[in-house]
Amino acid sequence: MDLSIIIVNYNVKYFLEQCLHSVQHSCGNLQMEVFVVDNNSVDGSCAMVQEKFPDVSLIRNDQNLGFSVANNQAIKKSTGRYVLLLNPDTVIEEDTLTKCVSYMDEHPDSGGLGVKMIDGKGDFLPESKRSLPTPRVAFYKIFGLSRLFPRSRTFSRYHLGYLDKDQIHQIEILPGAFMMLRKSALDKIGILDEDFFMYGEDIDISYRLLNAGYKNVYYPETTIIHYKGESTKKGSMNYVLTFYNAMIIFARKHFSKKMAKSYAAIINLAVYFRAFLALLRRFVKNFSLPIVQAVLIYIGFSLIKPLWELYKFQGSSQYPREYMTIVVPAYILIWLLALFFSEAYDTPVKPSRIFKGIFTGTLIILVIYALLSESLRFSRALLLMGAVWALISSYLISLVFHFLRITGFRFDLKRNKKIIIIGKHDESWRVESMLKKAEAKGFIAGYVNPEVDDDDTYIGHIDQLEEIIKINHIDEIIFCARDISSQDIIRKMMLLTNGRVEYKIAPPESLSIIGSHSINTPGDLYLIDFESINKPANRRNKKFFDVVSSIILLISAPILLFMVKHPMQALVNIFRVLSGRYSWVGFHPDPEHLNLPAIKPGILFPSDALGSDNADSETLANLNIMYIKNYSVFTDAMILLRNIRHIGRKDPEM
Repeated sequence: MDLSIIIVNYNVKYFLEQCLHSVQHSCGNLQMEVFVVDNNSVDGSCAMVQEKFPDVSLIRNDQNLGFSVANNQAIKKSTGRYVLLLNPDTVIEEDTLTKCVSYMDEHPDSGGLGVKMIDGKGDFLPESKRSLPTPRVAFYKIFGLSRLFPRSRTFSRYHLGYLDKDQIHQIEILPGAFMMLRKSALDKIGILDEDFFMYGEDIDISYRLLNAGYKNVYYPETTIIHYKGESTKKGSMNYVLTFYNAMIIFARKHFSKKMAKSYAAIINLAVYFRAFLALLRRFVKNFSLPIVQAVLIYIGFSLIKPLWELYKFQGSSQYPREYMTIVVPAYILIWLLALFFSEAYDTPVKPSRIFKGIFTGTLIILVIYALLSESLRFSRALLLMGAVWALISSYLISLVFHFLRITGFRFDLKRNKKIIIIGKHDESWRVESMLKKAEAKGFIAGYVNPEVDDDDTYIGHIDQLEEIIKINHIDEIIFCARDISSQDIIRKMMLLTNGRVEYKIAPPESLSIIGSHSINTPGDLYLIDFESINKPANRRNKKFFDVVSSIILLISAPILLFMVKHPMQALVNIFRVLSGRYSWVGFHPDPEHLNLPAIKPGILFPSDALGSDNADSETLANLNIMYIKNYSVFTDAMILLRNIRHIGRKDPEM
């Protein structure tokens, strides 16, 4: 056996599918085996592998054991002369594997090999080549000096920025996304260190290879796409703590006690520094827009009020000081909450959501206004003028945030993306049909022939791609992987210079279209959405309903005592839902062992809508699926109202 490929998967089903397709087309004349180790995914990954890739050896774990343990499970079963540790969020070229194996065969002193990696926009990923993160190198990286001086031999050592990315080099650290290892070297130095749950294991095994006398090689004669699944999480404290803890484990294992101590000091300093940046970034991202909106609305009221007094009361002040210190802030709070629940802060934002939020908030204020005593009612006209200003200012500041690209906020300006599909007609039509079903924003500007051939049914062929993009003002290109090789896709992505164009790949016979810079960036995955419950608005509304209904039930507790079975347990369940540990409605314990979306466990179940306790397992499973596909907050409300007597269920998880 020449090569054993090991892919560790955790809830990235569609990226895994694309990766396995590319691996299938890369075997050449090699004898190879493929292992997928699944760390307890709940997105149907295992079923997909069994159905579409029956030749793959699937290892299923019933918990997330981490990257090192999962890889070791497959390494112990592997029989290849080489072992390739490959991320599921990658696409490799058709000749990647044969080229890498040939190089390793020709250089027996090489223990490990990494390749040139690009992201989903065709940009080179600097982590393709790295050096050992000594305390000095780590300091330059952590505090940004390597970014300020990307070509410096001193400051850019972490990513070896001074080395030509298109030349073969000896390096110290191999990239974990694509790491080809000589099996005989592994037999000598040992497999991955399982003290590393995630991150750091690639540095550790690379260093052990060097200490054993082997060379680690950066080999740019072939290129792969790496969507960088962790990239959007690098601002989170979970990433910071996990990554830097791995670095401390490495330092304690391989550095002297004195060096490890100084390294740990730098790391601890970095944790606090990155934690501060993460909190600041999160605050700016989540609260900058509503704070600016609140300030603008308040300024508007402070200008409108004296003008109204001048017009209505000849300039004499008619409103108490509490109007601007209590009443107006209360108005603003209600409007901001209404904007939030109207999805006005979800990207991309539509003008209708802003209008809906301000309109709803104004109605709520007017209802409250009508219920107040006469002495607490102020000017209704002033409120309506303020509402008009709130609408105008909220819309305008949203546009400003969009054009200045503040916090990644994006406004829906009703401009549909212009898309071209590169593929034969039958596959292009299939992809276009998927886009329609996925309700993707954009329209098809035309099809491009994947072969260099004049055909009037296409707007051009693949060698005319740059000109097609320029003339037609194309925003997005979708490659049909059935009709164009991974190698050609990668080459085109690297050669095209128009930075605003996005790229996506449609694997054959798949329900997904994948692409862009990161595996987790919103909008990168076109997917026919069968799961209404997973939509952000529905998840938010479900949580809001749980809180509001629990408060109402709590207020109604004296009456509930005479209505429900097990009233004391009902009170316990109310607090369970209020705390966020439970939801009023969740899945019935799954009798068919389906991969259901992760939601809070429920006090009540979809099956309670039937009012029967005797449904068979197939019916219960079907009801769970219907709940997923057709979810709305009214479904939860109906189930709760019909089953008020049962909210005191003692063991809701059974």
